[in-house]
Amino acid sequence: MNSSTVSAELGLRLVVPDRTTVPLLAGLSYTADDPYAIRMAFHVGNDEPVEWIFARELLTVGIVRRVGDGDVQVWPARADGERTLHISLTSPFGQALFEVPLAPLTEFLHRTYELVPAGRETDFMDLDAELSNMLWSS
Repeated sequence: MNSSTVSAELGLRLVVPDRTTVPLLAGLSYTADDPYAIRMAFHVGNDEPVEWIFARELLTVGIVRRVGDGDVQVWPARADGERTLHISLTSPFGQALFEVPLAPLTEFLHRTYELVPAGRETDFMDLDAELSNMLWSS
C-alpha cells in the first residue's frame, strides 16, 4: 500500500431471504487517483471476488440517512444491538442485502477523508487525462 491508497478488509453479513445472515469478507480500496470512488470486492466462496464501485459520498451519507437510487441503496440500521449500514445491490443477476458493521467502515471512510478531504477531490485528478481518455478511447 502506498501513501495515496487506503485499504481494509471488512467482515460483513449477507442477509438471506429467511432473514438469517451469512458472514462474508470484503476488501475495501480507495485511491487518490480516483477520489470519488470506493471499490468493494466481495469474496464469495472460491470464485473470483465480485467488485462493486461505490461513490464515497454515498457510503458517507448512508451512515445517517437512506440514500441511493436504482441499483445501489444504503441506509443506517441496527442488527443484534450493533449499529450497521445496510447496502442493497441489484443487478440483472439478482439482488443482495448486506449488513456492514459501522465502526470499521467509518474508520475506513475517515482514512479516505484524511487522504483526500471532502471538496478537494478535483485537486487529485488529472482532468486533461480523464477528458482525453473519454474522447479517444472509443
